[in-house]
Amino acid sequence: MPKTYYDELETRSADARQADQLARLRGQLAAIPQASQAWRDAAAQVQTLDDLAKLPILRKSDLSKWQKSKPPFGGITVRNYTHVFQSPGPIYEPGGSSHDWFRMGRFLHAAGLGADDIVQNCFGYHLTPAGHMFESGARAVGAKVLPAGVGQTELQVTAARDVGTTAYAGTPDYLKIILEKADELGVTLGITKAAVGGGALFPSLRQYYIDRGISCLQCYATADVGNIAYESAAMEGMILDEGVIVEIVTPGTGDPVAPGEVGEVIVTSLNRDYPLVRFATGDLSAFMEGTSPCGRTNARIKGWMGRADQTTKIKGMFVRPEQVAALVAQHAEISKARVVASRAGEQDVMTVHIESTGGDIAAYGKSVAEVLKLKGEVVIAAPGSLPRDGLVIEDQRTYD
Repeated sequence: MPKTYYDELETRSADARQADQLARLRGQLAAIPQASQAWRDAAAQVQTLDDLAKLPILRKSDLSKWQKSKPPFGGITVRNYTHVFQSPGPIYEPGGSSHDWFRMGRFLHAAGLGADDIVQNCFGYHLTPAGHMFESGARAVGAKVLPAGVGQTELQVTAARDVGTTAYAGTPDYLKIILEKADELGVTLGITKAAVGGGALFPSLRQYYIDRGISCLQCYATADVGNIAYESAAMEGMILDEGVIVEIVTPGTGDPVAPGEVGEVIVTSLNRDYPLVRFATGDLSAFMEGTSPCGRTNARIKGWMGRADQTTKIKGMFVRPEQVAALVAQHAEISKARVVASRAGEQDVMTVHIESTGGDIAAYGKSVAEVLKLKGEVVIAAPGSLPRDGLVIEDQRTYD
């Protein structure tokens, strides 16, 4: 296998990947004993990857509710775990040490890390899993780890110099703070690689690192399902990890979006030790056409493009994406709707833009009042004319 790739999975054909993922998925669906009979019946009908859309979406709110009644994992059967982590909510996540549980090794390899590197891991090690996630990835590629955590920047500089760290793992902006402190102290560091996550890597910040001789690549991962997608040296989108199935759906409905359209990222992890099926990340992204110039053949997404939870308070009432989806479902001729919140003077205004081939605007207005629990102006738009940016609720109000 060329050294460029982590393993042969990265360059397999689309047919081979789909067949393998379907087999693993069906095995996993059959091995979830805590599911309801209705869920198991629906899971038995999954014959293709597209059939995943027949199963309900699992949200963080569901996990939180389950975990309160059946701590710590809500009754989900978890195997081979050695750690329990806590994320805001609180939500508890398991972690394992017998293998690269969170599948971070593939990303670190793509970022150029290997057995010759010492990684200064500046992700948190307290309660939350990020530090452990990246450490397990470093072990997977044979790199040594300085478990630095967050804070105490002067000590970070001293340790980086004394240990001879060659790579950084952490949030995108903290490395800059370390480098600036090193400059202030007159210390030269040997960091030439950075693998970042947990925040936005702005182009100007990446260029800052490049100007200092540091290659910086980012991943998209969550505490619940681990690595979802990652950059390669080609830096054209983010390549899906081989251990997940990713869908992009319309917020509030769960229906797949058209190719290239922005929607919510839904992830099914193929980790049978902790089976999460159709887990809603709450993040927006979009699929890209084609494959990466680096030679990896899996699908790509555009990276993080905002939050899917667009719940907005208008006139003192919350309007949720699920309500907008219910409005669309009430009328067969409506293909899409977008609620816009604005201000007129000192009052909130709600305008509902509806893509429709026709219909009674008065009937639409009545449905808006019934479903959204608010009255608003209805504007009929031609099919295909509303933006395909993943927003079903747009807040145009400013609070300056």
